[in-house]
Amino acid sequence: MSIIELRGIARSYHTAGGRKPVLRDVSLTVEEGEFVSIVGAMGSGKTTLLSIAAGLLSADAGDVHAGGEPLREIRRDGAFVFQNYSLLPWFSALENVRLAVDAAFPSLSRDEQRRAATEALERVGLGNAVHRRPSQLSGGMRQRVAIARALATKPRVLFLDEPFGALDALTRETLQQELARLCSDGERTVTTLMITNSVEEALLLSDRIVPMLPGPPATLGAPIAVSLPRPRTIADLAHQEEATHVRAHVIATLTDAIKSRLKKDSGIRSQDSGLGLESDKRIQACALARP
Repeated sequence: MSIIELRGIARSYHTAGGRKPVLRDVSLTVEEGEFVSIVGAMGSGKTTLLSIAAGLLSADAGDVHAGGEPLREIRRDGAFVFQNYSLLPWFSALENVRLAVDAAFPSLSRDEQRRAATEALERVGLGNAVHRRPSQLSGGMRQRVAIARALATKPRVLFLDEPFGALDALTRETLQQELARLCSDGERTVTTLMITNSVEEALLLSDRIVPMLPGPPATLGAPIAVSLPRPRTIADLAHQEEATHVRAHVIATLTDAIKSRLKKDSGIRSQDSGLGLESDKRIQACALARP
């Protein structure tokens, strides 16, 4: 069953210079239990698309469905993890998570909410830091709190907005592995939609990768299946033929789209593009950008 379905989505914003189109003709279906990543350059409209899928933002045109029903408000079965943690600084890690549990399950007693919050924090390795405030936690620990807060609400759908972008490489890979484990722990089915500008991150976590083709306005390319065994590690991906094939496919799709956009913007015909080696390097850097 389709948990997320977008049909012909378009969106634009008002600016001082007039209306700026951001998305056009975006269609995407995410099935129950899937982990789907949208990969594209920074500023291409990925966050706008995620917000529309979650019901945080309305589309100018097109339809959004959740479990087969039209979505007309914020998804009540969804949880969100953002890059900037979004923790309340005057509350402890435990209280930050408990507040989310309270919003999701107001019928639970305060003690039951605290137990649920504590269990969620223990699952992400923060059992000894439940009473610390965000200012007393490292960046990686704050992001663990944000993940615990999301999972404590037992969401049907998890929306991830570049959740590991501000972390160092070691912490990022550790949390990626924890997230993959928590999303497939067998206790319940979690459907995940993540946006990222890292091809490697998408390879590590996803069942399908969807390239976002640059605009404005941006749209989506054809989804690319990732049929790699789990669990996956960054080291494994470097040596697996399937990973090499998927990586090359994603990068080729993004670089071709960027080249096409540059040619259109500069008015150079494709047969006389003259982009040169340095331009190709810049394009490759955009496609391979990691958080």
